[in-house]
Amino acid sequence: MPKSSATPKAPRPYGKGRVVELSALNEVRQTLGDASRQRDLLIEHLHAIQDRFGYLSAAHIVALAHEMKLAPAEVYEAATFYHHFDVVKDDQQAPPKLTVRVCDSVTCEMFGARELIAALRSSLGNAVRVQPVPCVGRCEQAPVAVVGWNPVAHADAGRVKAAVDSGAYDCPIPAEAIDYSRYISEDGYALYRACRDGERDVESIVAELEHAGLRGLGGAGFPAGRKWRILRDQPKPRLLAVNVDEGEPGTFKDRYYLERDPHRFLEGCLIAAWAVEIDDVYIYTRDEYPAVRALLARSVAELQEKFDDLPHIHLRRGAGAYICGEESAMIESIEGKRGMPRLRPPYVAEVGLFGRPTLEHNAETLFWVRELVEKGGAWFASHGRNGRTGLRSFSVSGRINKPGVHLAPAGITVRELIDENCGGMLDGHEFYGYFPGGASGGILPASLGDVPLDFDTLQAHGSFIGSAAVMILSDQDRARDAALNAMRFFAHESCGQCTPCRVGSEKAVQLMTAGTWDQPLLEELARVMEDASICGLGQAAPNPLRTVMKYFPDELQD
Repeated sequence: MPKSSATPKAPRPYGKGRVVELSALNEVRQTLGDASRQRDLLIEHLHAIQDRFGYLSAAHIVALAHEMKLAPAEVYEAATFYHHFDVVKDDQQAPPKLTVRVCDSVTCEMFGARELIAALRSSLGNAVRVQPVPCVGRCEQAPVAVVGWNPVAHADAGRVKAAVDSGAYDCPIPAEAIDYSRYISEDGYALYRACRDGERDVESIVAELEHAGLRGLGGAGFPAGRKWRILRDQPKPRLLAVNVDEGEPGTFKDRYYLERDPHRFLEGCLIAAWAVEIDDVYIYTRDEYPAVRALLARSVAELQEKFDDLPHIHLRRGAGAYICGEESAMIESIEGKRGMPRLRPPYVAEVGLFGRPTLEHNAETLFWVRELVEKGGAWFASHGRNGRTGLRSFSVSGRINKPGVHLAPAGITVRELIDENCGGMLDGHEFYGYFPGGASGGILPASLGDVPLDFDTLQAHGSFIGSAAVMILSDQDRARDAALNAMRFFAHESCGQCTPCRVGSEKAVQLMTAGTWDQPLLEELARVMEDASICGLGQAAPNPLRTVMKYFPDELQD
């Protein structure tokens, strides 16, 4: 919708006597400038206002609703759903200008996040808000504090205070990030040009993906080539939705790749759009990844200068909500039922992706497309161990010497991963247990450290690999504490739409804080959450507590 230029002759009432304040309306219009007022940009516009003023006032929410021709309740509902928006009512004070966020998720808690939070609250004073947050996607740098947008790795109170005092509030762009010129010099976009110019045909590209056995690498594992074939048979217009909101505690592989080689990912997007004949590409990026957002914006601008026939690439910014990953709308649209049990992000619902055939991918899946096609599906499939094929990017954190993203053969065991890729356990620590698939993947003991890590290899043990987020526990940790941390995360991130998840996760936290766990009651609660929750959060939340009861029973009594 074009920008509205008319100024109301008089304030208009909204809701219970609320009126549009002309000063707030002018501020909103000035902030948005010439940007479209279309509905799917609501979250982007909320970000623009939050970024400028540091919070969202009631007056700005009402003014934005007027400007976008939405009900104030719609704007308020979206703003209050996301953790990164500070909605300030008329009788409330605005938050301090500077917020220091400290991750208190599983790995950061292992490395002293609680103590760091207490120290910062004591040393920084009331002029700085110190806010515990459930995950910032930097588990390999634990503990992590974020000063404004500037991540402080391996944080302590002194380093954080130095960043605060020096005004270092912005996230730096990684020096190793490959720009367009360098990417082109290394044969970048040659494959896309070959596809676009008719030198490669769709069948040969899709066949390589199928030969390689490339699967969705965001956790579901749906075969990529099969997705492309299915979508090609659906009516136009078709869309591509890419999930770069890896909110699963323990996961950071997408950030790692995109901060280093964003054009490789974008070339994968363009090849997918060419093969499936897609006109619009939506890339949903995590708000905690400002460097990724900046790099993608720069890279898309570079592309638009060099190519005149690109699909429309829409960058959409998340706002801190775990459940706003993708849902398999593709499967839903052709089978009339849900695929992956995820809730729909508001921006997706507004733009109508779920009423149109949509190819959905995780960022890493598309990151592999160029290399896999150039080297051939057989090359990718030649890797693997223990009867598995392909390569996996493991986000590994915890009590190891070399945390980080490690590319390893599918089917590698966690013991092999620790010894061969992670430099072994930290001195004085013995391998005790591990999350093989992030917070929702359950916790397995060291006695199961020789089980191959891949799709479909862990289900028999009450676990799964998901996005391959591996968190390593040592004999100085307790599995019950890690499970409680995970359940607190789920309780914090539950959207509240269904009672089993909302109430169940909170009740589970209460029961898990007891010295002795009431295991029959916890199992009954877990069964209800699994059976009755409407999305994957509530269905997977019981996995950590169940695996602790099964594999770590000695921890459950005082």
